[in-house]
Amino acid sequence: MKIATWNVNSVKARLETVTAWLKDAAPDVVCLQEIKTVDDGFPRGAFEDLGYNVEVHGQKTYNGVAILSKRPLEDVTRGLPGGETDEQARYIEAVVTGDKGVIRVASIYAPNGNPVASEKFPYKLAWMERLRARAAEILSYEEPAALMGDYNVIPTDEDCFDPAVWAGDALFQPQSQAALRTIENLGYQDAFRACDAKPGAYTFWDYQAGAWQKNHGIRIDFVLLSPQALDRLKTCTIDKRVRGWDKPSDHVPVVAEIDI
Repeated sequence: MKIATWNVNSVKARLETVTAWLKDAAPDVVCLQEIKTVDDGFPRGAFEDLGYNVEVHGQKTYNGVAILSKRPLEDVTRGLPGGETDEQARYIEAVVTGDKGVIRVASIYAPNGNPVASEKFPYKLAWMERLRARAAEILSYEEPAALMGDYNVIPTDEDCFDPAVWAGDALFQPQSQAALRTIENLGYQDAFRACDAKPGAYTFWDYQAGAWQKNHGIRIDFVLLSPQALDRLKTCTIDKRVRGWDKPSDHVPVVAEIDI
């Protein structure tokens, strides 16, 4: 089963790009982030025409997540548990049945957290703690799971072109990196790093200052696998070429193949 995550930076603005990639890459399951639309505004017909089932947790103008799957989506959870008063649409989860069992997938759009001196940074860290709690609960199910999405964390110096540029950014703060590690320390594995340990692999290039042309990128989009999913991991790659397409997102897809 081919699973993928992609922050599309407005599904309506990038619809032609997203559908072109789906036709080309043919993933079985895709987690989308930053769809920037309410549920009713999501262009589900365009994806259903390609054979995908669609589940959405949207929000007007900002945020929003979705899961597309060629197989039925079951046990759908909208919203990250523990935030009953949190109106930001940043999490959706579902179970997909493959030929050899099930896999639980989550589409995650973690808060950016900038500026660090504002209330946005404590919100980011509190949200990440809620994610850690849910990730721990999912592990208790003892089933293959993939927590996929834009985590808005640069894990190490090797995951950005120039660490000095990001020194004051919320994505690169020690507290942000520690929050990601608390999830990994539960037993989750970064699928890309399990397959490729070389530095210089990025998933995001800013639209400004020629970042894409100069390869001044960062890696902030991950597929985190439970031990049961890691045992079935075949490959994980970053589809960098999509950043050079017309009207691209500033993120590119991360694709993993799991024997499910």
